[in-house]
Amino acid sequence: MAKIRKPSGWNKSKGEAGDGNNSRTARDLKQRVKTARGRTVSSARWLARQLNDPYVGMAKKEGYRCRSAFKLSEIDDRFKFLKPGQAIVDLGAAPGGWSQVCARRADAAEGKGRIVGIDLHEVEAIAGVTLFKKDFFDEDAPQVLIDALGGVYADVVLSDMAAHATGHKQTDHLKIIDLAETALEFAMEILKPGGTFLCKVLRGGSEHELLAKLKKNFKSVKHIKPQASRADSAELFVLAQGFKGRKSLL
Repeated sequence: MAKIRKPSGWNKSKGEAGDGNNSRTARDLKQRVKTARGRTVSSARWLARQLNDPYVGMAKKEGYRCRSAFKLSEIDDRFKFLKPGQAIVDLGAAPGGWSQVCARRADAAEGKGRIVGIDLHEVEAIAGVTLFKKDFFDEDAPQVLIDALGGVYADVVLSDMAAHATGHKQTDHLKIIDLAETALEFAMEILKPGGTFLCKVLRGGSEHELLAKLKKNFKSVKHIKPQASRADSAELFVLAQGFKGRKSLL
């Protein structure tokens, strides 16, 4: 297996946590956050957004670790690629929201599916999920994931990986496209024919090579902006279904 390249500044974006409040009038709905000593204006704004985000409250109510779980749930509700008994790989798994969705929909806790996740950060245990605190760009990481699947090819490979934001749109776009291309390279080695690949990208104009490769190797490729993705976020998700096949590596 070719050595995986590691773009500079790579990390998995952390999930959010907080609470929601949907019972007030439009004017009173937004909870105010006082800028206390030691808290910057920007951090106060972030906390205020968390407190008033309905998906944050829904995540807490339904037992998900982050609001991003609803992004995957929404995409799967529409395209129905997560099914009981599947083998699924979650790249950039922390804090575990996507793995939770996969475990529930694959019936992994009942032993009907096999879910494997990897992240630089520690991920609290999830029933039915095998988790690794490891850099996906380590040379041995792909083989670790392959071994954890127990000798079977994956039905689905997911990547919610993201690079540290620099504030420069073009630079951030190039970094996340680099991550997506690396995840795709891995997916095409481990997916079974007919499998699905879903990854996060950013709106921008330098993803032609990624899309060309996806269209060559999958029957269907779509860009998706789920409602659970914040309106002011540049993130999109590329869903590729119907993998056409790959070289035998296992």
